[in-house]
Amino acid sequence: MNNKTPKAIKGYWSNGRFVKPEEIALEEAGPPSKTQLKAEADEKQALGEALLTLRADLMARLDLPDKLRDAIADAKKITNFEGKRRQMQFIGKLMRPLDPEPIREAINEQLNGSADLTLALHLAEQWRDKLIADDAALGDWLREYPGTDSQQLRALVRQARKDAKPEKPGEAPRHGKSYREIFQLVRHAMAQGPGEPEEPQA
Repeated sequence: MNNKTPKAIKGYWSNGRFVKPEEIALEEAGPPSKTQLKAEADEKQALGEALLTLRADLMARLDLPDKLRDAIADAKKITNFEGKRRQMQFIGKLMRPLDPEPIREAINEQLNGSADLTLALHLAEQWRDKLIADDAALGDWLREYPGTDSQQLRALVRQARKDAKPEKPGEAPRHGKSYREIFQLVRHAMAQGPGEPEEPQA
């Protein structure tokens, strides 16, 4: 029989319910702590710095105040270290009242690509690999994308298979120009949609 005394759990009883320490912090009323405010200010300053490298199309999507846009444009022109530091502090101050979520999303999209684009690239890679590996895949592709130039695609697949053969046994398969061209052709056709005529390749 185990006679060990149960380990005491920190916390307190409130209104007939035991409140744990981690819940106490969440339930405490009042303004955020200095530590929380500092962490939020630091994050917004970091997001402000990231905005300096954000692509123009992603920046245009954000509903940023004109004053902040001007401050970012000015910061890009400053080369003096101390001047740049002061400008970044100013940007951090302008960032404080803003919702950081749309800015985080725009920065993540620039770093990782949008989910839709990532999926499209992944599907194009799958089709390219299937076309090279399996003759039956060509028929499947042409049924789904009948506007494709079938002669061009067949020639690229033949060349890609030839290129992939290692010169010596045991070597990894090589990927030549045709391998990349199949990917571009597939991606282009998928972007146009099933059944759409394929534009002539230059």
